[in-house]
Amino acid sequence: MSGDPRLTALAASLPAAVPFVGPETQERRSGRGFRARLGANESVFGPSPRVREAIARAGAEAWMYGDPEMHDLTRAIAAHHGIDAAHVKVGEGIDGLLGVLVRLLVAPGDAVVTSDGAYPTFAYHVAGFGGVLHKVPYRDDREDAEALMAQAAEVGAKLVYLANPDNPMGTWLSAGEVQTAIAAVPEGCLLILDEAYADCAPDGVAPPLAPADPRVIRLRTFSKLHGLAGMRVGYAIGPAPLIAAFDRVRNHFGVGRVAQAAALAALADTAWAGEVRGRIAAARDRIGEIAAEAGLRALPSATNFVTVDCGGDGAFARAVLAEMGRQGVFLRMPFVAPQDRCVRVGCGTEADLDLFARVLPTALSAAARAA
Repeated sequence: MSGDPRLTALAASLPAAVPFVGPETQERRSGRGFRARLGANESVFGPSPRVREAIARAGAEAWMYGDPEMHDLTRAIAAHHGIDAAHVKVGEGIDGLLGVLVRLLVAPGDAVVTSDGAYPTFAYHVAGFGGVLHKVPYRDDREDAEALMAQAAEVGAKLVYLANPDNPMGTWLSAGEVQTAIAAVPEGCLLILDEAYADCAPDGVAPPLAPADPRVIRLRTFSKLHGLAGMRVGYAIGPAPLIAAFDRVRNHFGVGRVAQAAALAALADTAWAGEVRGRIAAARDRIGEIAAEAGLRALPSATNFVTVDCGGDGAFARAVLAEMGRQGVFLRMPFVAPQDRCVRVGCGTEADLDLFARVLPTALSAAARAA
């Protein structure tokens, strides 16, 4: 079927596919629901009781638009980090913030650098605004910051994207390595430091904030540790002139009233955040044990998921993934070789991981028979 002839040439040239096929779509296609939802990097531990109470209270006001300036939430985030509110911009999750950044800084034909196999939504936005992507491979299953900066200098990149900790591998660079990368950002380029999983990581992963540094913008989210993926709330920390520029093109009512109330309550509930960090750490250990019992290797992780090396190639891992889905366990996997030899397992509840442990040997056997 041909497309709409009114599309711009750029839009018509783009693939129809989206970066992710959601678990709901997969459930509709298969006609059955998943028993364990471990593929979307959500927090199955959910928001805290205090946050749920705040959501209930705010629900009565859902007929009103949210504050377009997000005044209270912006200032609470700034106070949490000990910085000025002029360095903070709230948006519809990191995905929404990435779209605004690319719209602000990338014109058709502009060079942009990322890792081959890194978080695909960034590449999706770059393609949508006509940027030209230049990719470098991972090194030892980690983002290669040195290669990213070298490539950015070579092609005159407007943006370079680095996730730390990384999705989809769960690995990380030390704070010192990140600071070295920031120091190497070429003149006229901006480093997007995606720190979606920084709240889940141990000390020594995220470098100290320097919000006025014009070379870098840092992105955080309430979707992971705080259990608010369904609310779509993220924020950027960066130099004030760039932060102010968001207002030129952003969706001013993109973060609703209930979502703002939920994020405010989540930020204040530090006890729950600490409890969830403990649950994530315990789940990472359990996933590693399950993998080892099945003869597999779990990669070190600083996120709320663990990437497991299935011991074969991408075709074998896809077969494992498909059988896990048939057995009711939703997982995802990296898209690009050699990282696609792995599957990615979210930090679930004890019941989730018990099911994962029961199903994994069956999936491995089915994949081996199909090879």
